[in-house]
Amino acid sequence: MIKYPLVMGIVNVTPDSFSDGGRWLNANAAIEHGLRLIADGADILDIGGESTRPGAARVDAEEEMRRVIPVVRALAEGGARVSIDTMRATTAEAAIAAGASMINDVSAGQADARMARIAAETGVPFVAMHWRAHSDSMHAHTAYHDVAREVCDELAVRVEALVQAGVARKRIILDPGLGFAKRIEQNWEILNRLNVIVQFGLPLLVGASRKSFLGVLLPPDASLNERDALTATVSVLASQAGAWGVRVHNVQATVRALDVWAAWQSGGMGDVAVVES
Repeated sequence: MIKYPLVMGIVNVTPDSFSDGGRWLNANAAIEHGLRLIADGADILDIGGESTRPGAARVDAEEEMRRVIPVVRALAEGGARVSIDTMRATTAEAAIAAGASMINDVSAGQADARMARIAAETGVPFVAMHWRAHSDSMHAHTAYHDVAREVCDELAVRVEALVQAGVARKRIILDPGLGFAKRIEQNWEILNRLNVIVQFGLPLLVGASRKSFLGVLLPPDASLNERDALTATVSVLASQAGAWGVRVHNVQATVRALDVWAAWQSGGMGDVAVVES
């Protein structure tokens, strides 16, 4: 049986995200967007109120929660499986109370010492991304001897710290952090060697959607939306490498690409199933 990865649809409730800044800042617009992503085939909606694009400044916790909590509550009440994309324990805690059932922390618990405790107490799945510094300084931290191996080793340190803090190992999902403290060629090397992280034995989430390292394959004047076909291709290749999930802006493009891959693998449409977390 061919197993899909889960498809995580991105809902940025921010004015400054690199790919769609401001389009979904209004809560009603964000909710409508989330519902469209579900209709397009998203298994999970990842809702964030703070941009982590390169150079982005942080917003305060109150503003972050003002942006995301109404969106989380409405979509969760509508039956969506919701992930809260935050580095703050207070936001994660409020989002879970509002109906979120997953935490996606790009800092893997490093930005807020309370985050691991919230993840442990609530028992929700926790996405731990490889992270070395906040967005405004991460490009000063791109020195690696063997990027794939070091990413894996640094994630292992985070997993151990999370488990020591009470987070169940079976609840941890790893993310290699494409685009975070990594140069263009380093992102491609990580993708080429995803097996190094897959062999770690924990679910792997790949988030390449519309990132700048994909843009080098397109003409300089190409729009960000033109990266969606490349993102869908990465989603298929990541699935072949054993990814548990893919995080994307254009859910429909990725779902259709995965349909082609699954049909190809099975020799038809009768032996395809979505993986469960």
